[in-house]
Amino acid sequence: MGCSLQYHLARQGATRTLLLERRVLGAGSTGLSQAICRMHYSNPITASMAWDSLQVYANFAEQVGGDSGFHRTGYLVVVEEIDRNGLELNIAMQQELGINVGLVTASELGDLAPMMETYEGEGLAWEPDSGYANPYLVTNSYAERSRELGAQIATRVAATGVEISGGRVQAVLTEQGRVATGAAVVAAGPWANSLMSGTGVEFPLVPVRHQVALATRPTGVLPAHPIVGDIAQSFSFRPESPALTMIGFAEDEVGLDNYDEGIDKAEAEDALERLVRRMPAMKDSYLRGGWSGLFTTTPDWHPILDRVPGIDGLYCMVGFSGHGFKLAPAIGQAMSELVLEGRATSIDLSPLRFSRFDEGDWLSSRYRYRVLA
Repeated sequence: MGCSLQYHLARQGATRTLLLERRVLGAGSTGLSQAICRMHYSNPITASMAWDSLQVYANFAEQVGGDSGFHRTGYLVVVEEIDRNGLELNIAMQQELGINVGLVTASELGDLAPMMETYEGEGLAWEPDSGYANPYLVTNSYAERSRELGAQIATRVAATGVEISGGRVQAVLTEQGRVATGAAVVAAGPWANSLMSGTGVEFPLVPVRHQVALATRPTGVLPAHPIVGDIAQSFSFRPESPALTMIGFAEDEVGLDNYDEGIDKAEAEDALERLVRRMPAMKDSYLRGGWSGLFTTTPDWHPILDRVPGIDGLYCMVGFSGHGFKLAPAIGQAMSELVLEGRATSIDLSPLRFSRFDEGDWLSSRYRYRVLA
């Protein structure tokens, strides 16, 4: 998020910016992401941002420069009977936005993705343009373009706080000293609240551990497959390489600094069983390890993109709840407009305002599976 914002600021001529990264670029939630680029959401704002961002990832060399590592695979959504109405409403909304999606039958899926097994009562939707990208390549490409335009990036320099006086930002505090500034954007993921300690600002954020496992794939019988958002079984999977499939599963609330960065064997084996149920050709697969990263969730599992109320010059882009990478190009553009012009012009960010939780105006999902909000 920081690199996308800085790049979009620089493109518009705001090159006197400094991005602070406490470790190296992509070392946090970004680098641990499944990096799935799909448009299936229950709300127009996130669906629109995902669609706009997909156009960037799919044409990254021309639009930004560098390589996004984007692979177009198609994206399949599978729901149980109880969620069919939600699926149909979502697809109708997305089609009204101009997104290339559609409902499909089991027989039609047989032509699109014959390796997939479906079951009675399930509803299916297909996104032919979707795929996945490489978070390290994207992050570093944004950073390289920003540096070329004159912006500065300091790695292994942690921000430790924001100095506020007279109702406005005065400086950002770091391990290496004070950086005077009249504007600061908090894009610190799960560390956002610790950064704001002592300022009176508290974001409604809860860190959630998301597990990712790798499974071998028998390339002789299954050389490729699409990405699947298996709402019916509460997990997702995508191809990772010619011989591996990546499985995302098991979201649970954890402490920020003491969570297990590995995977739980029993839960991983259960996820592999669900994978085989959906894709029977994986029956002889075995796990090849994995990792866990953090979602930084808000009460409605949607980000906060706004000025921080009551403090001039302070902005936030936090709480992406597992959606961040796929939305990053559109969010960087919109937030740069908010900072430079006083409001976002590429998309209306008001549904993602800071105050919506106090106002009771939460975004909702048509599904029980919160990651597919």
